[in-house]
Amino acid sequence: MDFNFLKILFSLPEHLIEPITFLPDFLKEALIESLNLLPFLFLMFVFIEWIEIYFTKKKHLFVFFMKKVGPLFGSLFASIPQCGFSVIASTLYTRRILSRGTLLAVYLATSDEAIPIIISEPAKAYLVLPIIIIKIFMAIIAGYLVDLFLNYKANEPEQLNKDDIKLHEKGCCHHEIDEKPNSNVLWLHPIKHTFNIFVFILIVSICLGYILSVVGTEENLAKYCLINSPLQPIIASIIGLVPNCAISVLLTLLYLKHTISFGSLIAGLSSAGGLGLLILLTRNKDKKDTAIIIFVLILISSIVGIILQNNVFNINHIFTIFGINV
Repeated sequence: MDFNFLKILFSLPEHLIEPITFLPDFLKEALIESLNLLPFLFLMFVFIEWIEIYFTKKKHLFVFFMKKVGPLFGSLFASIPQCGFSVIASTLYTRRILSRGTLLAVYLATSDEAIPIIISEPAKAYLVLPIIIIKIFMAIIAGYLVDLFLNYKANEPEQLNKDDIKLHEKGCCHHEIDEKPNSNVLWLHPIKHTFNIFVFILIVSICLGYILSVVGTEENLAKYCLINSPLQPIIASIIGLVPNCAISVLLTLLYLKHTISFGSLIAGLSSAGGLGLLILLTRNKDKKDTAIIIFVLILISSIVGIILQNNVFNINHIFTIFGINV
């Protein structure tokens, strides 16, 4: 591999943008940082596209194991960086094929766009492991506890026949996942998704850059965002409910800018069920059941976020053994 070529490639945005004198510094920095992420994001989304297609072909096995193993299986597969599983899980739950605990485990383990963005910054890639481990562990325990103690029986769907069991998955960016895609689709959607996430990252980076230019430092911005306050994980978990991948982009960038705590990042990403929450809100006929699920999702996400933020029981020490400081 020609590393000189890669070095030139990643320095190209800086060489092109720095000479533009009429742009403010914060805008230049946002453009350079966002453009540097493009190659990494595209490669990640090509990989994710193949994963979604593969599991769409095996969805009958996915449904089988989700029913039999429940929260354990659901949390493990939901930890793969994509949003299709939360959509499938929500669809199955609204037809009462899955348990409430399994659905919550899928939501809690889903990371949406956070993992690709963190991996795109090699200096921060070490954070991927603790994020995935914490979310899976939390999802498994919470899922089984909910199934064991939350006894409210949701109303059955009004009609249920064989045709209703067919899953019509929509992946990220609301695209249809085809079991037999042509070669154009395999490249077209990752390009579209990369562009969408690039725009999200650019907008958030510009906004943060402008705010930093006003408040002065990241430390000052962190104070305005209630850093280390118990309210921050709670607020992050509520923000995470917005069913759009832009929210996970926002939370991840805020953490990478040292504006929110690691606990708040976990809280926000844990409540971020993505498009799955939208499916639940629109298709679950029992609105009380939906309210219970969302309340429990916020409660668990907030509690775990506060525990991590305040290092209760010295829990963060577990990762220092592996040289990871969260």
